[in-house]
Amino acid sequence: MANILIVEDEKNMQEIIAEYAKKDGHTCFTADDGIDALMILKNNPMDLMILDIMMPHLDGFSVCKMARELSSLPIIMLTAKSDEEDKLKGYEYGADDYMTKPFSPKILIAKANVLLRRTSVAPAGTLSAGKITINPAAHKVFSDGMEITLTHKEYELLHFFMSNPEQIFSREQLLNRIWGYDFEGNTRTVDTHIKTLRQKLGSEGKSIVTLIRSGYKFEVAK
Repeated sequence: MANILIVEDEKNMQEIIAEYAKKDGHTCFTADDGIDALMILKNNPMDLMILDIMMPHLDGFSVCKMARELSSLPIIMLTAKSDEEDKLKGYEYGADDYMTKPFSPKILIAKANVLLRRTSVAPAGTLSAGKITINPAAHKVFSDGMEITLTHKEYELLHFFMSNPEQIFSREQLLNRIWGYDFEGNTRTVDTHIKTLRQKLGSEGKSIVTLIRSGYKFEVAK
């Protein structure tokens, strides 16, 4: 069904995750460290990456950041810590979801399948607002004529905003709509993603407006 890259230096954990993924019909690629993971990404088309943070040679945060320069594939990060700052750091680098060890492999693959389904569904019709254009069929975004690279969640946020202009959405609504009701994080995740999305949109980032105590809305600057 999909090519999944599992980046985990603990062989036992790596094999367990791969076993569950294969049961769901996925093809698994494995890497023991961050350097091998990046080599696999460069040479093979991947649909999703499961990425451990604590690894030799190159940690998961570095791999995530570099992977985002190569691909917009969904990334689920694995961590032994439940520290909020670590999670926010991962989201800032482009992670789409998190699992804290110990975890259920069934839940991990279920999260992976949700991300894969969302990625594979390409909404029809080009969206344009101001100098921003989204081509859903090609999964490409242009700002002021220049193509920009977004993470999967950044893309989903922008597409949702542009599909619902001038509507106000609370952080909780955005969290539930984009990340899902079973997401383990909190509303700071929304703020972090919107911050990076604005930066990538450049001068057009001002279209995403913050409303104090209310949330966010998308409007085209006059």
